[in-house]
Amino acid sequence: MEVLVRLVGGDDHVYPNFLDVMQWLADSNLLEMIVDKLSPSCPPEVHANAAETLCTITRNSPSALATKLSSPSFVVRIFGHALEDSHSKSGLIHSLSVCISLLDPKRSAIVSPLMHSFRHQHMYEPSIPVNSETINAMLPKLGEWVSFAESCDLLMLLNVSSDEKILPTTYGELRPPLGKHRLKIVEFIAVLLRIGNEAAEKELVNTGTIQRVIDLFFEYPYNNALHHHVGSIILSCLESKNDAIVDHLLQECDLIGKFLQTDKNPVLSGDSNQPTLPAAGKCAHRVGNIGHITRISNKILQLGSSNSRIQACIQENSEWNEWQTNVLQERNAVENVYRWACGRPTAFQDRTRDSDEDDLHDRDYDVAAL
Repeated sequence: MEVLVRLVGGDDHVYPNFLDVMQWLADSNLLEMIVDKLSPSCPPEVHANAAETLCTITRNSPSALATKLSSPSFVVRIFGHALEDSHSKSGLIHSLSVCISLLDPKRSAIVSPLMHSFRHQHMYEPSIPVNSETINAMLPKLGEWVSFAESCDLLMLLNVSSDEKILPTTYGELRPPLGKHRLKIVEFIAVLLRIGNEAAEKELVNTGTIQRVIDLFFEYPYNNALHHHVGSIILSCLESKNDAIVDHLLQECDLIGKFLQTDKNPVLSGDSNQPTLPAAGKCAHRVGNIGHITRISNKILQLGSSNSRIQACIQENSEWNEWQTNVLQERNAVENVYRWACGRPTAFQDRTRDSDEDDLHDRDYDVAAL
């Protein structure tokens, strides 16, 4: 595995004739063999190794191998393995990891000790624009996902209605838990929207994908990883130059209305139709997405000052205007850490740090690698 990663360029091109070697590998059937290892018939550890190798190739773009991997035929092939078997969550997760890396090569789609040793060299390199043909090859498959899940009632995509799994938690139960595969789908959507491709935005609106993702934000109020990705999706929609996706988010998805409703009653609902349920006989806990709601609401106000479309939507909502004046502003004042009279005493601010403290502050810890 390590030899293969080094061969495809994971060691910063240290060997001579690198371009010639990449072209030779591209002319061979190496990529076909690696991509086929994403098939549901292979075990999860094979999926992980194949995806890690393919992500390494994308991070070393531009190269002949990376160009071949991002071609429409290979994108369709990767998505084909993701959709081949609805029961293969591993195949779906790792196939999407490769697609995410195709859209954003610098993103840490897969974290492993091997990749960690190679990835720092690419952190500060300029971004390479995504080929529109790569994105266009993904969009038809995105539509197939939705129709495939609805018509067959399979546990694909973001559909949780037929999943009977139950996960007990400290606050109650998840019926069902969101799962890594659904979280990976939401992450893929977030990265796809961040590209700013108008065709992708239109497809995600027309299929109802954005609306479903917004619903997941409220259905799983304690899944911070989900909230992070959904927040990125909302921000991409708000910053889009496409008025249609802004209107879809604020009007059809009723984002502001859902924010206000959650903030007005910020406790876990006892509705048995919801996937997150409170523990029986105990007081319902406060939901865990209020911080994200506050941050996104502040971003809406900030963008509204320069975007007439957003400004028009929030101005006509009297309940929002009252809430942001009486609640949001006060909350921002309370949560402003620069106004807190606590922490390190002023007398110690200028004291020279000792060697142990210097070592602690100067050391760069990569949390993702821990």
